[in-house]
Amino acid sequence: MTSISSLSAAELQPLYASGALSPVAVARDALERIERFEPEVNAFTVRDDKVTLAMAAAAEARYLKKEPLGPLDGVPVTIKDNIGVAGWPMRRGSAVGSDAPWPEDAPATARLREAGTVFLGKTTMPEYGWKGVGDSPQSGITRNPWGTGTGPGGSSSGAAVCAALNLGCIHIGTDGAGSVRIPAAFTGVVGLKPTYGRVPAFPVSTMGFLAHLGPLTRTVTDTALAMNAIGRADARDMTAVLDEPLDYVAGLSGGVKGLRLAWSPKLGGDVAVDPEIAALTKAAAMAFKELGATVEEVDPGFADPIETLMTLWGAGAALALRNAGPDDRKRMDPGLVAVAEAGEKVSGTAYVDALLSQRNALAHRMAQFHARFDLLLTPTLPLPAFEVGRNTPAHGGYGEDWTRWTPFTYPFNITQAPAISLPCGLTKAGLPAGLQIVGAFGRDALVLRAAAAFEFARPFARVDAPIKSV
Repeated sequence: MTSISSLSAAELQPLYASGALSPVAVARDALERIERFEPEVNAFTVRDDKVTLAMAAAAEARYLKKEPLGPLDGVPVTIKDNIGVAGWPMRRGSAVGSDAPWPEDAPATARLREAGTVFLGKTTMPEYGWKGVGDSPQSGITRNPWGTGTGPGGSSSGAAVCAALNLGCIHIGTDGAGSVRIPAAFTGVVGLKPTYGRVPAFPVSTMGFLAHLGPLTRTVTDTALAMNAIGRADARDMTAVLDEPLDYVAGLSGGVKGLRLAWSPKLGGDVAVDPEIAALTKAAAMAFKELGATVEEVDPGFADPIETLMTLWGAGAALALRNAGPDDRKRMDPGLVAVAEAGEKVSGTAYVDALLSQRNALAHRMAQFHARFDLLLTPTLPLPAFEVGRNTPAHGGYGEDWTRWTPFTYPFNITQAPAISLPCGLTKAGLPAGLQIVGAFGRDALVLRAAAAFEFARPFARVDAPIKSV
């Protein structure tokens, strides 16, 4: 028999509608599993089980009246700790974060509440989301269920762990340099960074135009369902896309026949890619040939934009810490403080050059590339999950800067294009690998369509990540 926890959001709705399963039973099952696994993985920073069960009871009442709010009514979800939830704290993983209740829902939270979802809690993240791993001075270390001696990546750390362990169906994260896709790859789940502005934000991130909101889920269909709910404009975000909302589920079955795909195993750079990751991701890319697409190994032809990223990232960190005095900074992550202090030295001219000229040049290069190729395929990361307690792996020559082991993710925050990470296999040590699919700006639906085709042809076992020591 299928366990309650293994059911996707898409599978729950018809069961709720028929009366075969209730939102309260699903919520209770999720809470019991959280109690079981939380001591080992540390994925939550805020929980209120009374609120969770009250939301589930309200959803159940709507189904009994045959008046559900939509396909996500009664579906359990989590929200990252830098996204506002009315009545719950928003500490942003910070040692100096406030415990005061946040006054209003962020746009994505509001859309999920309107859809009738059931909030399980807020998930862990590194302080202000500054790095790609999952520890913070506020909540401690979050661990990867595929190997608790390894980290889940970040900064949407707890969200990815919840997805991997089926602690809810939809998990909302943020991605400023890979923070949805990195943990998705390390934990074997689906993680989408939509086109910038497709999911509005409020308050706007200090990382500005780098920062995207997106879902982590177990299936591409659930990602599309989540986007149908949260991909709607909100007046509080002046950069939000104002087009009519798209139905991302409708086009999932279109396949990839006739599409032109580019496979770039190193993005043209000198990247040290783990041999197992290289083999798994190449096999995944070549699988698209069997689905009717053409796949050509070719690089998009741009230089590593790391300096552009760090100019914007440092200035954003400086803005985030602008009110943090010396005593506060002593309690904060030293790495974040160092990045902020470097950002304080960024001149206005350098910032505007990075924000406008350098970003536009890279976006123009990718627009030219996508005139030739519908989609770009890369590894999501060049390595599997590495040991907890480190910002960078001990081996591989990546140095002390965490962005050096994420070369495939941050370029597409700079271009603001949609990119998704899909699980594509396990290493011999039993750690997941991720394949990244990148689309042209605004082509989120095409990215999801290709992801769905790959998932159907190469399904990743929909079982809980085995909690084990590695």
